Amino acid sequence: MISLGTRWPLGGEPPARVPAEFASAVADAEAGIRAAGVSAGSWTLTWLEGRPIAEFDGETPDGYATVSVNPATGEPHLTYEQ
Repeated sequence: MISLGTRWPLGGEPPARVPAEFASAVADAEAGIRAAGVSAGSWTLTWLEGRPIAEFDGETPDGYATVSVNPATGEPHLTYEQ
């Protein structure tokens, strides 16, 4: 099941319902995005089978960033898609 979440701007606070470990992974991704010279964009949060997924809508030199949770380990991880 997919449920729609919310959006927030680069540098903004993720929604309070986002688990702390996931929010930390998003903050780490943002640090890399800003270091690459990207200064604008928004995150879109959705939930897939109870797990958060945050997709960044601004293009970075590595592509579009997504922070998701590995279903096997429960650990958040960052991927880029061209």
